[in-house]
Amino acid sequence: MNVANTQIQMRKGLLEFCVLHIISRGEVYTSDLIEELTQAQMIVVEGTLYPLLNRLKSAELVTYRWVESESGPPRKYYLITEEGKKFLLTLSETWTSLVNSTTEIMAKN
Repeated sequence: MNVANTQIQMRKGLLEFCVLHIISRGEVYTSDLIEELTQAQMIVVEGTLYPLLNRLKSAELVTYRWVESESGPPRKYYLITEEGKKFLLTLSETWTSLVNSTTEIMAKN
């Protein structure tokens, strides 16, 4: 068994939660999402973000708007929807429960 593969799978499992949380703070441009996720060591390959954003859009958890750019093509800025806020709240509750459960398990000798 390869520990690196397991670590990658753990990050992938949390990526949707982290992306929704970042977008919930206010509209965000894709490169800013990538930068924050990379700095937090939550994303290894940029190519994993675009399919995730498309899935979130299809599920109506996020939306986007185009903004004209003076230095190139228009930019797509993502925003969380009301449904996305409800979904994120549920994920946040699940995260808290998982952290508590994991902490309890790890505290036992």
